[in-house]
Amino acid sequence: MRVLQPAEWSKPRGFSHGVMVDAPGRWVVLAGQTGGDEKGDYAADLAAQVATALKRIMKLLAEANAGPEHIVRLTWYLTDRSEHEAAGAGIGAAWKETLGRNFPPSTLLYIGGLVDTQAKVEIEVTAFVPNG
Repeated sequence: MRVLQPAEWSKPRGFSHGVMVDAPGRWVVLAGQTGGDEKGDYAADLAAQVATALKRIMKLLAEANAGPEHIVRLTWYLTDRSEHEAAGAGIGAAWKETLGRNFPPSTLLYIGGLVDTQAKVEIEVTAFVPNG
């Protein structure tokens, strides 16, 4: 994958504007993952829910023999802007623990709510694993 970064644009923090994939391989598309654990229980705070959602994503990617370096797109759905802004350090720590220094293209949306009313975040993932 090649990160798309025009020289005259400032480098974004925490994501990439785009990536280009020009190789044979396989696509991995994950449904939106929320911050609920295996039993369907949710932590009260957003950072903990993000940590759980990212761990779920890593587990699903491992099922496809993929890792965070293969992610080509993230779409985040969050239910509360102020809670998201306040949880920045915790979300950053969760990111570092699971995705490391991988910053794929991302879109973040604030929405009125998710299907599970306890969920504060849902993250969709698209990944590409090159052959070989």
